[in-house]
Amino acid sequence: MHFARRRPGRKPGTAQRALAVLLLAVLPIVAAAFEPFTIRDIRVEGVQRTEPGTVFSYLPVRVGDTMTDEKASEAVKALFATGFFRDVRLEAEGDVLVVHVEERPAIASVDITGAKEFDKETLRKALRDQGLAESRIFDRAVLERAEQELKRQYLARGKYGVQVTSTVTPLERNRVGITLAIEEGQNARITAIRFVGNKAYTDKQLLDEMRLTTPGWFTWYSKNDQYAREKLAGDLESLRSFYLDRGYLEFAIESTQVSISPDKESVEITIDVHEGEQFRVSQVRFGGELLGREEEFKKLVELKPGDVFSGSRLSDSTKRISERLGALGYAFANVNAVPDIDRDKREVAFDILVDPGRRVYVRRIDIAGNLRTRDEVIRRELRQFEDAWYDAEKIRLSRERIDRLGYFTEVRIDSRPVPGAPDQVDLEVVVTERPTGNITLGIGFSSTDKVILSGSIVQHNFLGTGKSLALDVNTSRLSRTIVLSYTDPYFTPDGVSRSFDLYTRSFDADELGLGDYRTRASGVGLRFGIPYTEFDRISLGTTFERNDVRLGALPPVRYQQFVDDFGTSSTAWLANIGWARDSRDSAIVPTRGRVQTANLEVTMPVAELRYWRATYLHQWYYPLGRDYTFALNGDLGIGRGFGGVPYPLFKNFYAGGIGSVRGYYPSSLGPKELETTTSGGTRLVPLGGQTRVVGSAEFIFPLPGTGHDRTIRSFVFLDAGTVFGEDETVSLGDLRYSTGVGLTWLSPIGPLKLSVAMPLRKREGDRTQRLQFQIGTGF
Repeated sequence: MHFARRRPGRKPGTAQRALAVLLLAVLPIVAAAFEPFTIRDIRVEGVQRTEPGTVFSYLPVRVGDTMTDEKASEAVKALFATGFFRDVRLEAEGDVLVVHVEERPAIASVDITGAKEFDKETLRKALRDQGLAESRIFDRAVLERAEQELKRQYLARGKYGVQVTSTVTPLERNRVGITLAIEEGQNARITAIRFVGNKAYTDKQLLDEMRLTTPGWFTWYSKNDQYAREKLAGDLESLRSFYLDRGYLEFAIESTQVSISPDKESVEITIDVHEGEQFRVSQVRFGGELLGREEEFKKLVELKPGDVFSGSRLSDSTKRISERLGALGYAFANVNAVPDIDRDKREVAFDILVDPGRRVYVRRIDIAGNLRTRDEVIRRELRQFEDAWYDAEKIRLSRERIDRLGYFTEVRIDSRPVPGAPDQVDLEVVVTERPTGNITLGIGFSSTDKVILSGSIVQHNFLGTGKSLALDVNTSRLSRTIVLSYTDPYFTPDGVSRSFDLYTRSFDADELGLGDYRTRASGVGLRFGIPYTEFDRISLGTTFERNDVRLGALPPVRYQQFVDDFGTSSTAWLANIGWARDSRDSAIVPTRGRVQTANLEVTMPVAELRYWRATYLHQWYYPLGRDYTFALNGDLGIGRGFGGVPYPLFKNFYAGGIGSVRGYYPSSLGPKELETTTSGGTRLVPLGGQTRVVGSAEFIFPLPGTGHDRTIRSFVFLDAGTVFGEDETVSLGDLRYSTGVGLTWLSPIGPLKLSVAMPLRKREGDRTQRLQFQIGTGF
């Protein structure tokens, strides 16, 4: 790279060129001696992809400027600094400045082969962050940094034998193609985990607190025997929490040593800990600005004098005080616990210092992220209002109400101070929308229905208005359902909802061994839902329904008698009243709260049938830590005829199977009738009952190896229940029981439920089915 003045018709001599080369070897930028001249024109040569205007924009000289040695050096430096060029040369032809450039090649493609541990898009992003991507200028130094970044990603996953080989292929038009071939090698497996310095707890007790482990029966699935730096960091935090929750206030991890074998396929981990002494709480004092609520704050503190110190309980206490201050309008309150350690007595006192800050009110609430959903659909769920005092509890409730709409994958409410106004705050509701309208065709399989074909056209958020419109079709060998429904959740501004339903449901009892008959119910309904608290809603409605019964060659006696009394078709005009309460934190994967529903339907005098039917469902969820949930479920039902008209058999309740008492054949519990088959034999046919009692208890926990993934969870359960006939007395001694384990998975093709149950207190005539499952979407 040099600058030379070329006179027309005369070329630089050999000695001059040699001197230029010598100077270039010594100095990064040099200009040969020449007489300054005024630039009449500037010409750029050698560009292929780069526009000449780009070169002009980086040059520090313009037409009309006087060209000097200093400006030549500045020009060369400026063009090299762009990174676009491999070489830059300046020459003068008379009064014309000629800029010769040699462009660096552009990257036409970046291919990654052999990657299995990471998806390619993750690796491409890592390469882009290093400056290696399509359409960028190729630089060998950047490529070397990119290789090191890929190795760093793999080393963090415990793949110490990874090899990355890059190949650069020249292409036409001064381009290159880059291929990165990755040989991942094997994950370094943990052969030993040792602890040094632990006295209060054994190695086994500490290992139980860690995810990383040595190879075992299930590590082929969980992969917890494969070393990863992030996993170890998380386990060290778990150890700290373990000791702090048990009073070891001065616990510390002195060092962590990871020894890698020569073949880089196994590691040994040694953790050196300092336990210290176990401390008890001697006193909890309050200081700062308490707003006259010291007694109230004391009730929120979980640690009491004499208790063994617990870090999580102390953190929960300060968090509860902060939340209480937030509910009073103090959005930026600080609550800190300052320890006062008495090592001689092995006691610790805490001064909880409260700084509420200013009480603030909400100036404005902004909505962001709603590309389809209208603002009003979100705002009508808010319980925190503009120009009102900040209330953390109302903000939490607002977020849960928006989340329960089901339109968004994520809901976040952020607060930010208003510049120049310390007593004001703005809120921003940030949502991430998910598709709420879809057309689906699906196939599922269950242990009861066998193949299930389903299709639907659903729009839960029609045109962004929050209204729901759906056509669902579900058919199997047992039943067929077609439902057209429309719901306006805010028919009135006060939140009164209105729903229309048009449906037809058919059921083939013979396929399930319940008798040689078929039923079909068709109807149209109108419902209104009236909220009267944040969680409670009353529903009122009416339904007109037609029921058809088709008998086979050998139907159950009771169904034959019903047809003799009412014919094969009958109608009913129903009045419906219901109550629902839903305080769950999630409608899809709840971990706390409860849902209760009670419904009563009564026929009106204008129809042939005379009956009433009541149901009550109660589900309760209680969190046991971050990943564990205890759940109780109760399902009661009762129906009776009146006015001298018997209760219709096709409205009977049934029990048994998934969603009821697992381990027993679906709909098989309760009263039975001996029926003659077409082959001349006999069989017991379940009749259902007019009273149903079903209950269950579940302990829900993550599937080992899935971490905190809430879409796939396992559980253990205890079920109890049965149905009783009209003349039978409800007796808990007649209940059937079962226990077992199960799995739920929100799979891409629909929810999957699987259970393996062991029936308890089985009676003669009971049919069992220990393995039961269902996959695919049902309506």
